[in-house]
Amino acid sequence: MATDSTTEPPLIAVQNLSMSYGPSRLVLSDINCDVGRGEFVALLGPSGCGKSTLLRLVAGLITQTSGSLTVAGQDPVTARRSSQRVAFVFQEPNLLPWRTVSANIALPLELRGIPKVEQTRAANEILSLVGLTADDARKRPRNLSGGMRMRVSLARALVTHPDLLLLDEPFAALDDVLRQQLNEELVRIWRDRGWTGLFVTHNVAEAVFLAQRVLVMGARPGRIVADIRVPFDYPREPRLRAEPEFARLCGELSRQLREVSR
Repeated sequence: MATDSTTEPPLIAVQNLSMSYGPSRLVLSDINCDVGRGEFVALLGPSGCGKSTLLRLVAGLITQTSGSLTVAGQDPVTARRSSQRVAFVFQEPNLLPWRTVSANIALPLELRGIPKVEQTRAANEILSLVGLTADDARKRPRNLSGGMRMRVSLARALVTHPDLLLLDEPFAALDDVLRQQLNEELVRIWRDRGWTGLFVTHNVAEAVFLAQRVLVMGARPGRIVADIRVPFDYPREPRLRAEPEFARLCGELSRQLREVSR
């Protein structure tokens, strides 16, 4: 289960960060935010506001133009290569079509040189966690539904037992019912495993259902315009979505998004 992050330094600390792709394309401007260890935070904003760029900066896949960004007190690349295990779930599953589900899940362990028997054991353990079966493990991606492929992508990230899980709109292409189901399962897994989560979305209800805090980003150049604490306790049951307070908070966040998108 997630821990109380208020008694220790933040896992992710961002100060005065800006990101530009060339002199005329400022994507992020003066970003200041932090994420505590064990916390689940959603990045909510309109399309094109730089949410995914900020996530890639945290992952150490790109480097900011100015400002400071640290993960566990280190720059993201150093953190990823040291004791901090960082995993990334992309918008597309990006599974290798010639490998089985089990082999796709085990790929990060294979790349680390983990013995084959340990790869198989770890992949089998993670299957049930994401709602897959032993029969699913032998299938190829072409035999899976979109929701099942995304479950495999999530399992591939979780098999490394990450300290920090970065998720870039992983459920955006799914129908609403399946999206809600996977939101519920993601919350269950987070509470069980206790990793830190940073989840990018432009879906207001998804952000409110999942996160402890919602960082609202304004239109490009992206900036943090609000830091909203979500007041609901865990576990969050499906019926929460029908509660008046849930609707009220979603309405307030939707209003803020409309204002910053003008």
